[in-house]
Amino acid sequence: EASELSSLTPQLSKLGVPLYAVVKENIGTEVEDFQRYFKGEIFLDEKKGFYGPRRRKMMLSGFFRIGVWQNFFRAWKSGYSGNLEGEGFTLGGVYVIGAARQGILLEHREKEFGDKVSLPSVLEAAEKIKPE
Repeated sequence: EASELSSLTPQLSKLGVPLYAVVKENIGTEVEDFQRYFKGEIFLDEKKGFYGPRRRKMMLSGFFRIGVWQNFFRAWKSGYSGNLEGEGFTLGGVYVIGAARQGILLEHREKEFGDKVSLPSVLEAAEKIKPE
């Protein structure tokens, strides 16, 4: 997903919208490896404050979901790989956040590992951002 979101960089740049990632841990060269796929600034949130007071997790039952396996094989066939180190159960998301008091314009929370956001939805929300 990071690579697909990064493909929007030219359009986002024209709109003056930066691309950021918030990651929850950095084991070994994990963040450095992620930077190959993500073309924006990466922030490390070791205290996991960005993930909220009630983090959404997918426990071992996630291994029995067909969608998780389909997402895994799709990523693997595309040449992407991960690691089996670290916490690994917290679900992520994608947000488009407007300037000043505009707030959240798009919120996509993973329902299962690999559940991707609609790229046209990201662009549509980014186009609504009003400069400060």
